[in-house]
Amino acid sequence: MAIDSIGSTESSTLNQSTLGQEDLFKILLTQLNYQDPLKPMDNQEFIAQLAQFTSLEQARESNEKLGQLIQAQSVGHAISLLNHDIQVSLESGSAVGKVTAINFSDGRPLFTITRADGPPLSDISLSQVEIINGDTSE
Repeated sequence: MAIDSIGSTESSTLNQSTLGQEDLFKILLTQLNYQDPLKPMDNQEFIAQLAQFTSLEQARESNEKLGQLIQAQSVGHAISLLNHDIQVSLESGSAVGKVTAINFSDGRPLFTITRADGPPLSDISLSQVEIINGDTSE
């Protein structure tokens, strides 16, 4: 028996981050409601599915914590550059200056660099940093 799809495939796909534990339990309860009473779900199969749901939730939580750890590490690295002389790449070449301020936009650090030979540069991302001078004794 062929089943034709209704609607587009794109709208029916779920984003992993939006599927939570409550949704998984709703799916399980729906499955239990519509099972054949003459062929009930095997206890081992039921327990295996619960274990899979638990594993999925633990993996999701681990990914979330790992993301928070990476963000904290990025913040720590950015703060360690405060008052350091750095060289950054710009569209017009390179510039050297001292990191005098750090702003965070969406969890990403953006530096303000004071240069001796020009106006301050702002909104410099970590990916633009080419060289870090560790000497801060000026």
